[in-house]
Amino acid sequence: MSINPNQLIEKMAQELRSKVGNELLADAVMIGIHTGGVWIAEQLHRQLNMSHPLGLLDINFYRDDFSQGGLHPQVKPSTLPVDLENKTIILVDDVLQSGRTIRAALNEIFDYGRPERVILAILVERSGRELPIQADVVGEQITLQDDEQIKLTGPEPLELKVVKR
Repeated sequence: MSINPNQLIEKMAQELRSKVGNELLADAVMIGIHTGGVWIAEQLHRQLNMSHPLGLLDINFYRDDFSQGGLHPQVKPSTLPVDLENKTIILVDDVLQSGRTIRAALNEIFDYGRPERVILAILVERSGRELPIQADVVGEQITLQDDEQIKLTGPEPLELKVVKR
């Protein structure tokens, strides 16, 4: 099954405009989670004509499984171009499943400052939540079989598929 991510991103942009409002969007800071979340955030950032530069977050060091045997992720620096203190943050990722990536992202964001509000925008929300984390803006909600997963490739062209493991 193939899903058109560009249509989902347009839907997300419309929902963000109505949920946040153009005035607040102008001063909000958008942050994409490396890698797929950055691809989605780049398009949303452009469509919403946001004034602050796009922030990039690499949460590998903040993952709760970072020190488990056999895992040696490549940690890249995060780039957060403005002070996050008392800002509205729009945190963007490609897939929300367990909630662990978002938990790690929030931990890192709060290390940079205390935002006024964090809005979570997700391209695809799927079953399998392990933590009580919920998206505010969702492109598509899907239920997958145990042997299926979401695969996002990009950035050009951006493609989203449900594939067998």
